[in-house]
Amino acid sequence: MHGRLKVRTTEEERERKKKEQTLKVKAYRAAMAKIQEKRRLQQLDDEMLVLTSQILLRNPDVSTLWNIRRECVEQKSLNIDDVDQRQAIYDTELNFSEQCLLVNPKSYNGWHHRCWTLEHSPTANWEREVMLCSKYLKMDERNFHTWDYRRYVVEKARTSKQNELDFCTEKIKANFSNYSSWHHRSLLLPQLYPYEGDAQPKRAMNEEKLKEELEMVLTAAFTDPNDSSAWFYQRWLLGYSRQELDVCAFRCDNNRAVLSFTNPIILTEEDVVITDSKGNIKKKITNWKSINGAKSDTTWFCSLNGDKVLEHINDQYLLELHITDINVKQITLKTYKQSVYFFKPPNQSFTFTENVLNELQTQLESCESLLEYEPDSKWTLLTSALLMRAIGSQKYHDKSLKYLGKLEKVDILRENYYRDMASKWILEKYLLDWTSSEDFPGKLDLRNEEHLNAIFYPQYLCIADIVLVSEKLNHYSDKKQLQGFIAFKL
Repeated sequence: MHGRLKVRTTEEERERKKKEQTLKVKAYRAAMAKIQEKRRLQQLDDEMLVLTSQILLRNPDVSTLWNIRRECVEQKSLNIDDVDQRQAIYDTELNFSEQCLLVNPKSYNGWHHRCWTLEHSPTANWEREVMLCSKYLKMDERNFHTWDYRRYVVEKARTSKQNELDFCTEKIKANFSNYSSWHHRSLLLPQLYPYEGDAQPKRAMNEEKLKEELEMVLTAAFTDPNDSSAWFYQRWLLGYSRQELDVCAFRCDNNRAVLSFTNPIILTEEDVVITDSKGNIKKKITNWKSINGAKSDTTWFCSLNGDKVLEHINDQYLLELHITDINVKQITLKTYKQSVYFFKPPNQSFTFTENVLNELQTQLESCESLLEYEPDSKWTLLTSALLMRAIGSQKYHDKSLKYLGKLEKVDILRENYYRDMASKWILEKYLLDWTSSEDFPGKLDLRNEEHLNAIFYPQYLCIADIVLVSEKLNHYSDKKQLQGFIAFKL
């Protein structure tokens, strides 16, 4: 009837879309063929720019076309001496990339091309780019491409870091669930409020600012306990997301030496030296081999072939590390039988001041109060357990494991994640207790812990004579793989 739109049947709609797609593909292929031919003939002219723009405005993710545009822009500006005229060419390109980013604000190629254009512009306006980022973040405040680009342009524009921190605060207040803004904040704070203490590893920021951030993030977390962004930021504040390169363990006798680190590292010929208390070099240990045969590894060993490294075992020996990326340069060694050793249990060097500990205790009490009303809130349960570990891992060991056990039931999709976390905490306690036992560092017995489901931190086991494990530990299906970390008795 007149005045009424005809409703297409499903088959008609499918056929229409198929024809449209066929025409688009045909046009795309024709345009690409012409572009490739012009490029072969080195015809990098205005027509080439028009042809590439027709495609990129529909699909900004064709890397080849952006490469061609860069060739065209360079060719076009090559013989122009006037700065204003050259800048006009690059301004046109900036305007074009802005149009493409409106089509797809998450186009890697579009953002990269914009960076290239600005880097080659005679007079780049970096302040305008900062404003452009603010505009784009109003459209999508969690677009990490825009946040990455913002970090790049504010550096070029020399924008005050305090202004950037204020910008972050505004974005977080507008939406607590803004992961990207929390992350941006975590990069700014260590620069604005650097840690000035001597503790290793160093804090992300000074203690006073850390306390303020903990107070702020708790407010955000309690506003919406089911949103994970603030909880993740709190974990960063507590230090759980940061593990600096450090020495785990070292042991040496006249036959072999073994050295392990928290993170994988490439150990070179001149990195490790044993000296006596007077600074006399007793041995440069050079023939290091990775425990796994890898180029970069946590654990390294070498055979000393009966060299008299330790002539008098009662003397004081030091381990010198000539490694750029490590904070500790010299370690005092202890003696055990006919060997010297060093051992630092995992997560034992992270301590807080009394003021911060009081704040953490207050937050733990707040979390437990919230759990009275929402006993199955997984983020509150997990954060409570993490706060306990930060306040006192030994004091709250059993209670934190109890919370992880509840999380296995509340958040069943991540059941194995919580089991692995529990295994790590159990092993950390075992390693700490081991250091004060009569068997240290000769024997480590892990057979009696029923909740230890996997062996983590294998690099910490390397100085033991023997490690006893339960048969149920199937994390290492081949026991020889675990035994490979035990350097002194296989």
